[in-house]
Order: sequence, then C-alpha cells, then structure tokens
Amino acid sequence: MKIPVKTISYDEVVTLPRAGHKLPRRPSRLLHTIMRLGSNIDLNDVGFTYEKHGLDRAGNGPWLVLMNHSSFIDFEILSRILYPRPYHIIATSDGFVGKEWLMRALGCIPTQKFVRDVTLLNDMRHALNVLRNTVVLYPEASYSFDGTTTPLPRRLGRLFKSLGVPVVMITTFGAFARDPLYNNLQKRKVKVTARAECLFTPEELASATVEELDSRLEKAFDLDYFAWQKETGLKISEPFRADGLGRILYKCPACGAEGVMTGSGITLKCGACGKEYTMEEDGSMLSADGKTEFPHIPDWYSWERECVKEAVLNGSYRMDLDVRIGMMVDYKAIYMVGNGTLHHSTDGFVLDGCGGRLHYEQSPLASYSVYSDYFWYELGDVVCIGNKDALYYCFPEQKDVVAKIRLAAEEIYKNLKEIG
Repeated sequence: MKIPVKTISYDEVVTLPRAGHKLPRRPSRLLHTIMRLGSNIDLNDVGFTYEKHGLDRAGNGPWLVLMNHSSFIDFEILSRILYPRPYHIIATSDGFVGKEWLMRALGCIPTQKFVRDVTLLNDMRHALNVLRNTVVLYPEASYSFDGTTTPLPRRLGRLFKSLGVPVVMITTFGAFARDPLYNNLQKRKVKVTARAECLFTPEELASATVEELDSRLEKAFDLDYFAWQKETGLKISEPFRADGLGRILYKCPACGAEGVMTGSGITLKCGACGKEYTMEEDGSMLSADGKTEFPHIPDWYSWERECVKEAVLNGSYRMDLDVRIGMMVDYKAIYMVGNGTLHHSTDGFVLDGCGGRLHYEQSPLASYSVYSDYFWYELGDVVCIGNKDALYYCFPEQKDVVAKIRLAAEEIYKNLKEIG
C-alpha cells in the first residue's frame, strides 16, 4: 500500500490550511458490503474461522470493540465478524491521506497516534450515542514488533466507564505469523483464526474499579505469538522468514554491536563478530556455534529493552540521526520537505532541518510511546513525532534504529513517571 507524496518546501507547508475536525458520519452499508466481499479473498486464502464466547451478554449494541493489532488483515477480520452491524474504526490519521472521502464514508474516525486528541472522546460518544453504532478501538495503537503486546494506554478502565457500553474483545491468532511487520510485507501460508468475547457488560463496568478493569484488560492482551506458534506446532517454511529480522533483533547478544544485524533468507548474522543464527520453522532462533543466547525472539527483544533501560537510567542514552523529513498537515499528501537531524535523549526529541527553518521539540512526557514503523507505506522505516498542528515523519538514513527509539521512548516515560 502506498500514500500520496509531494516534494515541496517547508515554507510552503507551513502556509497550508490545516485539516479541520469533522464529526463521524454514518457508515455506508454499500461500502461495508463491498469491503466484506472484497475481504473474502484474503480470509478464504487463510482459511479464516472464528469463535464467539458470551457475546449474548453484550446485547444488540452498540458496543466498544477492542482488538489486538497484528497486520492489515485485522480490518478484514472485522468485516467478517461484525457485518452487518454498522461500526466505526478509530484509525490513524495518515490512513486518510489521499482517500479521506472513502475513509469517512466507511465510518472511520481519524486520530493521531501517540498525540493527545481532545476531540476523540467526543467523536466516540457521537458514534455510540447519536449514531447508535459500534466503535472499534486498537488500544495498542501500533502493530506489534516482536509478536507480544505493545504497551497499552494508562487507565483505559476510566474510558470504559465513561462510555458505559458493552466492551467486546476480538483476539486474532495467526495474523502476526502470516505477516509480521519486520518481514517487508511478505506473506506466509498460515491459517488465521479469531475469538470474539464479551469482556465487560455495562453492569460490570459500573461495579468494578478502574484498577480492576485495567487489570482484566491487561490479562486479555497478554499475548506472545512466537510462544503460540511453538505451542500449536505451526511450521513456517518460507525461505524469506528471516528477511528484515535485524529490524527488531538489532543488537548482537554475543558482541553487543548494534545496527549491524542482517536478516536474510532464514538467517540472522552479525556484521561485527560474524555470529550467525538460523530462524527455525517453529520461530525459534538457533546459533550456528550451538550457543544460542535467546532462542525465543521476544526474550531477545526484552533483553534489548533492558539494555536501553540501563542506558536511560545511567544517563548514557542518546540517538543522533540523519533523517529525511515528511510532514502531514492535511489529508492531501505527505509533504517531503527535505533533510535534517533527529536527536533523542532523556530530554525528549529535537528535530532540526530544512536549512535551519524547521525546529521542533517534544517533551519525553508527551506520550507513553512513539509511533515507529517499518517500511511505512513502502517509503522506509520511520519515527513519527508531532502535535495537533503537524506530524513529522522522520526516515533515518541509519539502519535498524526505530525499534530502539520506541523502546527508549517507553522507558524514558516510565522512568520519569516513577520519579515524578
């Protein structure tokens, strides 16, 4: 999937009118029907099936539907499970670029990832209470990098209570294994299933504390798809299964070098010490020398997080990157405005570029995470920062750094919250 891109000057972009707010519109039944029919191609290809558990407790709706986020097929799964129920998806604002009319006709509600959005709650209430339609929310906001749950926003239980509608959870199985984000959109032959269940009735929301609701939600989102793959005996034999794996396993556990891990074919190799690992068909990693530090990929990723955390706590963490800069200020295009530098430390982000005309600073407490993505709309790996006025899409020239930046942003935020 691609996105409209225009190369213009930064001075031109700052003069463009910003996209105005619009209330959600009733989704088109015709377009939802077309979407459902179109999704049958992918869903039939993966042999999709799903189970329902206790949905009778949720009544006829409207519902607040929560879903884990693994790959694009998530949206097609929604069309199969929820149709003909009308629903609105809380969608990233960049998904509206070049197709705003279509997204709004489908009932989608735009929001900026990891940016405070004061209008979103009112939009959700309008969809639920005025239009009387279901609302779909991806609490993780971003696709999982390592097949485990990405951090959830704090105190979602308070949102559930304020909306007061049944909360339904849709959990997918196999979607990550079929199309993991690091693998350059190369799809594997994997069966995909899902489970739909009622998490909370309005009565349960009213009687439970916010802490109790958050605890149950965290349990519902406690997922590890590499562990699931081994437990179910799923074998992935595609010869490209390790392509791009250095994006998440960017640090060599043997020598500590970073940004020199190359995933290609079925192997991951360190460009510094030469150590090589094979990604087995069950998703585990085995070293050619018989000494595998982390056979389980999420354990490797967790070790990288601990390394970043240590650097954050001792004050040594910093990243200085040469980047290409894209900006989003409306739904017409991503505007490529030139080159610059992105600095990240415990003091937050600083972006400078466009011959000194662009300068943007972002507090480390602006959000609990940061929007990082791989092969974003086929333009490249990206880190996105910004506010309600403009989003800055930073494409690093350096290799395999965006996972570390996401980890660092999360650890810096947690540390400041703990000491503050």
